[in-house]
Amino acid sequence: MPAGHALFPVCLERLVSPLNKKAPDDRRLLKAKTTMTIELTPLPFDEAIEAFTGLVPMRAEEFYALAEEARASAFTVAHVTKMDVLVDMHKAVEKAMRDGETLADFRDRTDDIFQARGWATPPEFTPWRMETIFRNNVQTAYNAGRYKQMVDQKERFPYWEYDAVGDSDTTDLCKDLDGRIYPADDPFWDTYYPQNHHKCRSSVNAVHKHIMEEEGLTVETEMPGELPAEGWKHNSAKERWQPDLNKYPDELREQYEAERRNT
Repeated sequence: MPAGHALFPVCLERLVSPLNKKAPDDRRLLKAKTTMTIELTPLPFDEAIEAFTGLVPMRAEEFYALAEEARASAFTVAHVTKMDVLVDMHKAVEKAMRDGETLADFRDRTDDIFQARGWATPPEFTPWRMETIFRNNVQTAYNAGRYKQMVDQKERFPYWEYDAVGDSDTTDLCKDLDGRIYPADDPFWDTYYPQNHHKCRSSVNAVHKHIMEEEGLTVETEMPGELPAEGWKHNSAKERWQPDLNKYPDELREQYEAERRNT
């Protein structure tokens, strides 16, 4: 049997929604009472990859000169001033997403990028910083892909639930937001759709309208008191798929319009 495949009996306690052909299961879905054998074949998360590959690599000074919302369509790495290195690092993250690679794989590929130019990996690229670069970009792309899926299914799944990891590394903000349910079009998501800080691992689950009724779930009506960290107080996923082009500099606007023409 090829690597990455597995056959095993599964008791289907949930009916998987069409949102999740590539993404992990939502936590609140309809129940089914069936036992069957399923073959699992890993699939790339196409919407997340699309969201990431469309980012425009640029130097940090150009990136931070953009409005916060416009940064959702750009890629940068602090302390990297050579455009060819930035482009290669962008490709390294993309390959990790396409192939399901680990943080360790990404670190090795980054070392190769510098060594190919006869340089040692800069001291600024500490393990902590490499993890931040990797997790920020991969998780943001994942949430952007999820956003596109959930918007496409909003009529059937009109409520969204904030889902934090809930371990010792989870921030107080994400612990407070965990489990909160708001309508999919509520202004809450314009500010709090994850990520909400560096290395944020939170995500969002779509909730079926029947589950809301059956389980008597509560829809939130008030905004939280604490705001996301500086630089994260916007919905980068929404900006990626539905940008306000008037806020963008010419380079990013032309890049986005070219992408739309080619799709």
